[in-house]
Amino acid sequence: MSIFEGKDILVTGGCGSIGSEIVRQLIAHGPRRIRVLDNNESGHWTLSQELKSDLIRNLIGDVRDMERVRRSMDGVDIVFHAAALKHVPLCEYNPFEAVYTNVIGTRNVVAAAYECNVERMISISTDKAVNPINTMGATKLLGEKIVVNAPSGLQTTQYCCVRFGNVLGSVGSVIPMFKQQIQQGGPVTITTADMTRFFMTIPQSVQLVLKAAHYMQGHEVFVLKMDVVRIVDLAEVMIELLAPKFGFEASRIPVTYIGKRPGEKTHEYLFTEEEAPYTEELDDMLVIRSSPYDPLFKENENYESILKHGHGRIISKEEIKSVLTENGYV
Repeated sequence: MSIFEGKDILVTGGCGSIGSEIVRQLIAHGPRRIRVLDNNESGHWTLSQELKSDLIRNLIGDVRDMERVRRSMDGVDIVFHAAALKHVPLCEYNPFEAVYTNVIGTRNVVAAAYECNVERMISISTDKAVNPINTMGATKLLGEKIVVNAPSGLQTTQYCCVRFGNVLGSVGSVIPMFKQQIQQGGPVTITTADMTRFFMTIPQSVQLVLKAAHYMQGHEVFVLKMDVVRIVDLAEVMIELLAPKFGFEASRIPVTYIGKRPGEKTHEYLFTEEEAPYTEELDDMLVIRSSPYDPLFKENENYESILKHGHGRIISKEEIKSVLTENGYV
């Protein structure tokens, strides 16, 4: 992680679940300064009170505002772009807002990085960008295309994306929601019995984001290898572990199926079949090189082994228990 030593780093969306963890982990790697750009004033105050670091610069602003982005990036070496609208139903009901943040905002960050001659820009994407059926996924796919197809020209900025799934314990995720429902005695609400999701812990995902920043050569999409959890298994394990702590018998906490929300898929995928031939495998991640700007763009004829990662491995209830307890979610 020596690439961060002495560097001036900007984190957009730096008060969010992923952005704030990027800030936390970067502090340990000796940067000169970490600029946190976020439109959440309360989030800035909370983060500054937690970290109390003289490395942090709190910049209130929105990636939709090109001038603010440009001024925030002046003199920056590395950019982590984590700002986004990420909640699928909210984006379905507010599509223009999703476009303004996830597409126009990403374009602003890419353009400012070009103008300010930033060394590296790493954009955080999502598995929902794979064959999207909802507004959020479609805007994140466009955001990916804007990043990995950013023109090289004569400037030296390198661009890449990191794509991963749901993050355990992040704001608005199912774990805090299930915990609250169990604390109230139920019911625990689940969309459908066969719903699955890719999951990683917040520190895990950010460690691999920083690793991608080291490995990147430009125009790649890094896909983090992830396990899959059945949502009903997650709910049942949480009920088993938490109900007694809140004074309830696990058998008395009901589970209610409420149906899929607007724009939701039953299953997510890490990459498309069309991307598989342009994908190489590393120990803990896959690297998609499907951009024509990628200097290593080349079709791989022997890609059958890559396809098995697209669906992920469904983890058992015992493994779910271990993840939840080891990471302090229960």
